[in-house]
Amino acid sequence: MFTVKRVVIALGGNALEKTGLPPTAESQLLVIKQTAAHIADIVQVGYEVVITHGNGPQVGRILLASEGAAALTPAMPFDVCGAMSQGYIGYHLQQCLQQELQKVNVKKPVATIVTQVLVDKNDKAFQNPSKPIGPFYSEDEAKSLAAEKGYAMKEDAGRGWRRVVPSPLPIGIIEIEPLKALVDNGCVIIACGGGGIPVIKAEDGLEGVPAVIDKDFASERLAEELNADMLVILTVVDKAQVNFNKPDQRGIDLCTAEEMETYIKEGHFAPGSMLPKVEACVKFVKSQAGRTAVISSLEHAGQAIEGKAGTRITG
Repeated sequence: MFTVKRVVIALGGNALEKTGLPPTAESQLLVIKQTAAHIADIVQVGYEVVITHGNGPQVGRILLASEGAAALTPAMPFDVCGAMSQGYIGYHLQQCLQQELQKVNVKKPVATIVTQVLVDKNDKAFQNPSKPIGPFYSEDEAKSLAAEKGYAMKEDAGRGWRRVVPSPLPIGIIEIEPLKALVDNGCVIIACGGGGIPVIKAEDGLEGVPAVIDKDFASERLAEELNADMLVILTVVDKAQVNFNKPDQRGIDLCTAEEMETYIKEGHFAPGSMLPKVEACVKFVKSQAGRTAVISSLEHAGQAIEGKAGTRITG
């Protein structure tokens, strides 16, 4: 086994929801029970585990419900919707993981920290909103919302119009000190859900902003600040691929950060899909000597951490 101790595991959307199941809390709980079993196996081996996760579909449904009920109760701001999604996804994860740890006789507390992530108010992303959120609208509805509420609206791949928000880069984890204390004392922590709640520095403190931080970049930032040995990004595929969907498609087993940067420049990874995962991994590996990053499927996560599956990126 590799001498890895502290591991940040970023869960992909497939760890929370499955195609074919209704988008209900009950279905999410069912899927997370299966996810928690894989994570419990990793904790049982002896790793210090910190978990991050996405929240795209969940925060979209919270936003839709809030806007749909606006005639009855005031709609919640987007940053508050993000906090709500962290809470209920974290609740499911911590409950299921605690149960799975008990099954394998591991006595470790599990806790969710609703996490704020600092972004730069001058980040260029704020001038170019690009991240679709919430429900689809007709063009007329989109124009009406833009005029009434000042939303940025864009057509989304022929499926309709959606609100788009900025996606700034994370520059700091606000709750990093309590997170360090909990991990140092043997807790399994769930943090930075959905990329964290984006906040900026204002005159009187921190201020939430309507934005979405990429989950993989937030996970990388958290891994750096926790001084983790490994960043593990879990997704629907077993490995990152070069020449994806071409006759000469090939999975990447082991490569250096420099080799991966070459693949990035050659355009092998799709923006909004594999590209941010690979970029986050490269950034983590290059942040300090001796760090390793892995891209793998949830089902093979344990093997990937041990170097027996997935794509492994080293310095």
